[in-house]
Amino acid sequence: MKRLLYYSQLDTKGSVALLFLRLVAGTAFLFHGWSKIQAPFDWLGAESGMPALFQCLAAVSEFGGGIAWLLGLLTPIASVGMAGTMTVAAYFHLSHGDPFVGRGASYEAALGYLAVSFVLLLVGPGKFSMDAIFFGSKVKD
Repeated sequence: MKRLLYYSQLDTKGSVALLFLRLVAGTAFLFHGWSKIQAPFDWLGAESGMPALFQCLAAVSEFGGGIAWLLGLLTPIASVGMAGTMTVAAYFHLSHGDPFVGRGASYEAALGYLAVSFVLLLVGPGKFSMDAIFFGSKVKD
């Protein structure tokens, strides 16, 4: 189980790069998810056609995932949630128009964060993370 939650073959420079990526993306999601977590079942509104359960899952994924990325805690789990949310967001923005910015304007951000999700899922959080402290073993310098 520990192997699923933390793995690393990165040196210090790679881990610093992942730390920077986690801090920037995690902060963005923490703030982006904050307004959603205030009304988790209807932040999109009924006219969106998005079921309330999916709206709640997205709110929890973005807010909770942002915290998880900031800390580097349970990073693979948070990354799977974020990847799912960003896949749906990109599709939703492309097919229905973005409810926040304008028709199809922000699918690029969703795809960018989808890419960050895959990087953190496949490479891990790096050795400067809570995952490394709780689940890690000695990594090479």
